[in-house]
Amino acid sequence: QVQLVESGGGLVQAGASLRLSCAASGRTFGSYAMAWFRQAPGKEREFVSAILWSAGTTYYADAVKGRFTISRDDAKMSVYLQMNSLEPEDTAVYYCAADLRQRPRGFTYYQQEYVYDYWGQGTQVTVSS
Repeated sequence: QVQLVESGGGLVQAGASLRLSCAASGRTFGSYAMAWFRQAPGKEREFVSAILWSAGTTYYADAVKGRFTISRDDAKMSVYLQMNSLEPEDTAVYYCAADLRQRPRGFTYYQQEYVYDYWGQGTQVTVSS
């Protein structure tokens, strides 16, 4: 079993930055593909970013490319999402997710919710205008 716990959300003004953290359990964290998704009020959950194991290949949704940066620290069993230049449209509950199967697929695959077996409880990010 893998448990994921997000933190770092909050209320900020447009243009500000936040750093989300996701702490994971499990002895083989370094082999996990990790991702961030978000769900805004009244909308479906959507892919934000993913980072694969080892060399840490990263993927980003177009809406956040250039503003958000995903990273991981395997020693701390954590994944992070640095969010800069936040916009009101970024307001959502942000979820951390993990895939343990280490499948060498590309962006189209890793942006799908069904890939991830483990999910955190979410952390709220609210950006005011």
